[in-house]
Amino acid sequence: MSDIRSEIRNRKLVQFLKSLKSSKMGMIGAVILVFFLLLAVFGPIIYPYDPQVFGSGGEVMNPPSSEHPLGTDDMGRDVLGSLISGARVSLLIGVLATLISMVVGTVLGILAGYYDNKLGALIMRFTDFFLVIPWLPLMLVLAAILGTSVWNIILVIGLTGWAGTTRVVRAQTLSIKERPFIERAVAIGSDGKHIMVKHILPNVFPLVFANTILVSAVAILSETTLSFLGMGDPTRPSWGMMLHYAFESGAASIGAYWFFIPPGLAVVLVVLSFTFLGYAFDEILNPKLKGR
Repeated sequence: MSDIRSEIRNRKLVQFLKSLKSSKMGMIGAVILVFFLLLAVFGPIIYPYDPQVFGSGGEVMNPPSSEHPLGTDDMGRDVLGSLISGARVSLLIGVLATLISMVVGTVLGILAGYYDNKLGALIMRFTDFFLVIPWLPLMLVLAAILGTSVWNIILVIGLTGWAGTTRVVRAQTLSIKERPFIERAVAIGSDGKHIMVKHILPNVFPLVFANTILVSAVAILSETTLSFLGMGDPTRPSWGMMLHYAFESGAASIGAYWFFIPPGLAVVLVVLSFTFLGYAFDEILNPKLKGR
């Protein structure tokens, strides 16, 4: 039985990869994302750089040169080195914050959909509370209370971005709960925990997976916004902190394009890659969209 299941999973994986390869949008997003992942992992090895050390005798706001390919910032630090180091921080915050929000949103969504009674109503009112509160002021308040370390920023973004996932998962759970195989599981005496874990979760997982990619883009944008507003970790360079320092130093007004264009372009490309992959995965995993 395990061999048959393994073969089915392998066939589904091969089919998924073929579908992804045939999607232009998905392939563009995958190529961009892989490039930045490789930059985050191997960049510091190829281009060693200590973000805590200022430029070695270089001038501040120095334009691109052979010594500094992307110039220097307002403190004499190498912009290319900061960009590579910032890739690690920005992607780390985006991925971990997304995992937190997806776990919380998925658990609450399945509970609210399966227990469509007082418990489900209570969860949805709690979800609506988070949906109606403006997310930016809420994140700013939480970041100010908890502090501006990287791990606190991850926690803040993760705990404020789960509400949309909860509504999506609940709607799917309500649909799955009415299907015959769930009725059979109830008839043979399966309890709610077993049904939710063994039957409902596997069926909502494709939707959760596709939604995770889209939420990752929002998480990276949220980190960039917080850092740009001065609520990021000043000891850990990120693309948002680079934009913050560029704004504080008036880089745009003095024409220091090399200071703010690279991090801004990096944020746009990464968010675009996650968005492309999210839509591609949604079309592949959602049967209703395959023919569209």
